[in-house]
Amino acid sequence: MQAVEIQNLEVQFSRDLVQYWGWFLALGVGLLALGVAAVARAVTATVASMLFFGWLLVLAGAIEVVQAVAVGHWAGFFQHLFAAILFLVAGFIMVFRPVISAEVLTLFMALFFLIGGLFQLIGSIWIGLPGWGWSAADGVITVILGLMVLAQWPASGLWVIGLLLGIDLIFYGLAWVAIALGLRGA
Repeated sequence: MQAVEIQNLEVQFSRDLVQYWGWFLALGVGLLALGVAAVARAVTATVASMLFFGWLLVLAGAIEVVQAVAVGHWAGFFQHLFAAILFLVAGFIMVFRPVISAEVLTLFMALFFLIGGLFQLIGSIWIGLPGWGWSAADGVITVILGLMVLAQWPASGLWVIGLLLGIDLIFYGLAWVAIALGLRGA
């Protein structure tokens, strides 16, 4: 599609969707408030997210055990049972040791930022597509972020996940507010 065709693209919303724009606005404001709270209380948000995801893994492990046993004797029985045990062990570790879990996940995040940023930087320079400078800048920023998190590790494990979660919730909330206001004007 050419740029001119994209600019003239019109989106039509159903009457039902437009009618409930206020609910979308409430969702956006709620997510925005949760995001601000998570940024303000990053340590609490980090621990809460570890507990939440830990319990999700425990639930997934329990479902996997029931599924493996219910199906009975088949080729994938031990594979599903092994996955269930891994889910349960990881989930219980996250539930009973949320701070240590956050520190380990933060270390993995920092390494992911470093490796991903280097890949982005080198790949954008190597391939040289149009606009490669933006991709290279993204790689540099990601590497710097990884180095900053790694430089303060393990202390950064207490707040990084909560801070990033809060920032994500803020932008997600702002997106829903923008959608709601767009629907209101439609």
